[in-house]
Order: sequence, then structure tokens, then C-alpha cells
Amino acid sequence: MNDPADIGLPQSVLGPQDAREHLPMRDFTAQRHPERLVAQDFETSPVIALLTTTHDRRTDWLRGGEALEHILLVATAHGVRASLMHQPMEWPDLRRMLSPAPDHTGHAQMLIRLGYGPEGLATPRRAPDAVFEVRPPNR
Repeated sequence: MNDPADIGLPQSVLGPQDAREHLPMRDFTAQRHPERLVAQDFETSPVIALLTTTHDRRTDWLRGGEALEHILLVATAHGVRASLMHQPMEWPDLRRMLSPAPDHTGHAQMLIRLGYGPEGLATPRRAPDAVFEVRPPNR
């Protein structure tokens, strides 16, 4: 069995909080660490992209995920960092408020903060045999 302290994201990969508190960000360390993440000044005019779909069906969620994957790959290829701000998507009233104006057609799927910055630390990975149980095939 894995050590519970070995589960989740280590504090070193979470990055700083916005010192000006312009961008709402979760502190994922609140339950695991008594100290808070270091705050830094972020850019004064961040670029925030809104990914939307025409409808809000399961197929639209899939297409939105494919579009998000494309955005992240293109951003990485150009040295642009991306941060997903999914918290507003978790509350129906906030998600509705993000629908495109003025006629509110379309459905917000994800907010993406884009910008330039230092490369973050890699998230540690477990060996496959630490996660999966390998069984011989049935014959």
C-alpha cells in the first residue's frame, strides 16, 4: 500500500499565489501543509481565454476536451505557459455568467490563463508496478 503522504501534488509543483489577488486560485496545500504558498506579483494584464462549445452535451464536452488538448500543445510548442481555472466551471451560476454575451449562446467549458514564465517543476511519477497489479493472462 502507498504511503498517504506520497499521494497528490507536492507543494514544490504548485507555484506561487497571486500577491495582488486578481486571479482566484486554490491553495491545494491547505489541508496538507500548515504554511501557505509564497505570493508573487503576477503580470498586471493576464491573457484569459474562454473555451466554449455551441451545446452542452457529452459530445460537446469531448470536443471541448480535444480543443483544450490542442490549445495546450500549441501553447507548449510556442513556450507559452497555461493554467486552467476550472473552479468557475464547477458552479452552474458562475458557469452561466461566463457564457458569451450579449445573447449568451454557447456554453463555457474552461477558462485558461496564458502567459510567459519560468518552466515549472515536473510532477513526480510512480513506477507502473507501484500503481498496477500485473497478472498473467488467463489461458
